[in-house]
Amino acid sequence: MTAKLFGTDGIRGEAGTTLTPELAVKVGRAVGQVFTSQNTGHRHMALIGKDPRESGYTLETGITAGLVAQGMDVFLTGPLPTPAIAAITKSMRCDVGVMISASHNGWRDNGIKLFGPDGYKLSDAVEAQIECIVLSDDPVQGAARMGRVERIKDVQGRYIESVKYTLPRDVSFEGLKVVLDCANGAAYKVAPDILKELGFSLSLIGVNPDGRNINDGVGSMHWQTAAARVLMEKADLGIALDGDADRVIILDEKGQVVDGDQIIALIASSLCERGRLTGGVVTTVMSNLGLERYLTNTLKVPMVRSQVGDRYVIEKMRELGYNLGGEQSGHIICSDYSTTGDGLVAALQLLATMKKDGRKASEVCHKFTPVPQLLVNVRGIPKTAIDDKKVKDSIKVAEKALAKRGRVLVRNSGTESMVRIMVESDCARQNGAIAESIEKSIRSVVH
Repeated sequence: MTAKLFGTDGIRGEAGTTLTPELAVKVGRAVGQVFTSQNTGHRHMALIGKDPRESGYTLETGITAGLVAQGMDVFLTGPLPTPAIAAITKSMRCDVGVMISASHNGWRDNGIKLFGPDGYKLSDAVEAQIECIVLSDDPVQGAARMGRVERIKDVQGRYIESVKYTLPRDVSFEGLKVVLDCANGAAYKVAPDILKELGFSLSLIGVNPDGRNINDGVGSMHWQTAAARVLMEKADLGIALDGDADRVIILDEKGQVVDGDQIIALIASSLCERGRLTGGVVTTVMSNLGLERYLTNTLKVPMVRSQVGDRYVIEKMRELGYNLGGEQSGHIICSDYSTTGDGLVAALQLLATMKKDGRKASEVCHKFTPVPQLLVNVRGIPKTAIDDKKVKDSIKVAEKALAKRGRVLVRNSGTESMVRIMVESDCARQNGAIAESIEKSIRSVVH
């Protein structure tokens, strides 16, 4: 079955147009039907969290209505990071967790992410089952009882304590000044509280959401804002989260970017030193070749690549028994502490290493020299374009030109309407020429 609703990270679309309250009700009923039929004989519960987008209210109401109609009791948390919803779903022994967020996208978009009772994102098979019910013309089966709705107030404290628990109690961050950018998103309350309780001196950005300013010039997609503040205030570090705080970008004291690949390298090095890295590291096909060389040649640990999407990284980690994985974009999974990407946990692991070494961020956070990598987004292109023979031929020519000295990857975005081109080799000029050639072949197919 070809996915029509679910992408690499749940359901996502423009709120009110492709992602409507009516669809939210259908999704809620389908999720309720699947989970109440799988687990009989106990109280069925669902947890719903969201980021501060204004459309979150209507989607929350729609999903709640659908779940309640199927006999599930629903607990509402209000704005909370995605990793908090994953963790609390598990700790409260809910059947399913729902996060309403479009992550790093603008306010007009929204999305629905689903977690199972174990705190992990649902498998492709379960998502396909839900999708089949939503898209079917058959009426949804009714429930014997209606569920109830309750808004719970203690969940922020639960998450704050769980994040602090990832650090040794004797670690002190007194004296460190950090710029924290919460992207006017889901972490705007809990992230500052966590860092304040750990002793940081904070300069805050993106902590005044109004429903429409999420990711607007702030957050991990617009890290330049935090970088400028780091330089202006002479901070020790910058932390830029995305809209639902499951990814993070770090800025060193010079305002230089520390992306997900560098964060993975640093955490892997720290785990190796302590004898706590299990197996190796899982990254995606987008991770830089420089990271692969660092892990395999310097740390002597294997690196396995998965397809793009933190859920696929996690699936591969679970399959192999690895406890570290992530994406270049800043999704970092430390499975000793979390079942999904957690920007705050990753940032604190990095900061703990920096504090232990007693060195500046710029001296600690850049473990390897990245191989020149060019990313080109070609917008407004149908997904079928990359299957055209002309496009495939241009990719083959590129692969032959790079031989074993680099990589080329052309794929459809799983969250937006675009084709992504990635070319990587030690020659930046060659990367540009190859990317331009592939982009021309894609556009010629459409026009």
